[in-house]
Amino acid sequence: MEKYICIHGHFYQPPRENPWLEDVELQDSAYPYHDWNARIAEECYRQNAASRVLSSEQKVVDIVNNYERMSFNFGPTLLSWLDSHQPDIYEKILAADRTSRERFSGHGSALAQAYNHMIMPLANPRDKETQVLWGIRDFQKRFGRDPEGMWLPEAAVDLPTLEVLVDHGIEFTILAPRQARRIRRLEARRWRNVNEGQFDTSVRIAVTCRPVVTLSCSFTMPRPRRTSPTAVCFTAVRIWPPVCSSPFPATMARPTWCTRPPTASPSVTTTAMETWPWPIVCDT
Repeated sequence: MEKYICIHGHFYQPPRENPWLEDVELQDSAYPYHDWNARIAEECYRQNAASRVLSSEQKVVDIVNNYERMSFNFGPTLLSWLDSHQPDIYEKILAADRTSRERFSGHGSALAQAYNHMIMPLANPRDKETQVLWGIRDFQKRFGRDPEGMWLPEAAVDLPTLEVLVDHGIEFTILAPRQARRIRRLEARRWRNVNEGQFDTSVRIAVTCRPVVTLSCSFTMPRPRRTSPTAVCFTAVRIWPPVCSSPFPATMARPTWCTRPPTASPSVTTTAMETWPWPIVCDT
């Protein structure tokens, strides 16, 4: 069986502009840069757009755009700032998505994001709709295509949020592996409780959020006990035709997750990275 690894990069900065000036003021803590947006752009976003490949002698043998070969999302507020202040980085991000579409049979590497990084389960129905719709429209304007996936802030999710994604044509999202509560094989009747790492994460998982729509999930590898301070692992969730029926929230009476039977599909290990200095897991 062929094996692959999928790395997802979540890139987000909050709006730091002074609303009266419509620009970011000087931030001493970001020295020697003007502000933290500028510092992170130089140390992270630019480096990924022009990453050095070193030889065994530590000599640069190639320069590559990492965004072309990884799954990623940029928050709308960050893309707006990059467009205005770092247009060369901004253009490399857009170009990487175009290149990835050519490489991956028309599927671009970029995902959309809920517009204001709002914790979606805490939002009312109208705000959920607004966050998803604005995120989609911003993505369409910048990348010139409809998004297939959407990042939910902090991977926080509830069933109404998933239904909003479905209503607006989103095919998959990304969740934390510990959000899985119960699984079963399709041909089985009995469910079993699981914690992170207690089931085969190399196969896809299906979950129904509506009677006619099912999510197919690709779980990440189990998180080690001592997690890297900059690494957070999440779950890739894709929407497919229904294969079983079970509600999503673990608080409901019926089991939460159901698994697909093993297929001949290649084995995929998914890992997500974000710039927070500590791991965040939302069990909602």
